[in-house]
Amino acid sequence: QVQLVESGGGLVQPGGSLRLSCAASEITFSFYAMSWYRQAPGKERELVASITSNGGSTNYADSVKGRFTISRENAKNTVYLQMNNLKPEDTAVYYCKAARTTWARRYDYWGQGTQVTVSS
Repeated sequence: QVQLVESGGGLVQPGGSLRLSCAASEITFSFYAMSWYRQAPGKERELVASITSNGGSTNYADSVKGRFTISRENAKNTVYLQMNNLKPEDTAVYYCKAARTTWARRYDYWGQGTQVTVSS
């Protein structure tokens, strides 16, 4: 079965850093674009960052540009989100998503989420 497992969440003070990881199994990882989403209490789920299947291009939400970096290691079937200069408004559950669209079908898979709390 396809599985995405996130790790690295936790409690950090404002201005601190954290790195999230998402390990995939049972998929041809290099075929999938990868994304990080987040959802705070009372708010809709929002796209934070995305990276193409070969790692050649990245995109970020305006709220995290210059602070967050998405990257991937296809040999390890893993995507990362490096978060620097964290702010209280970054507090949310962070989700990993794998996406692939072929000529015949769309494939989307989600991780279980990991909590990030930014507080002093």
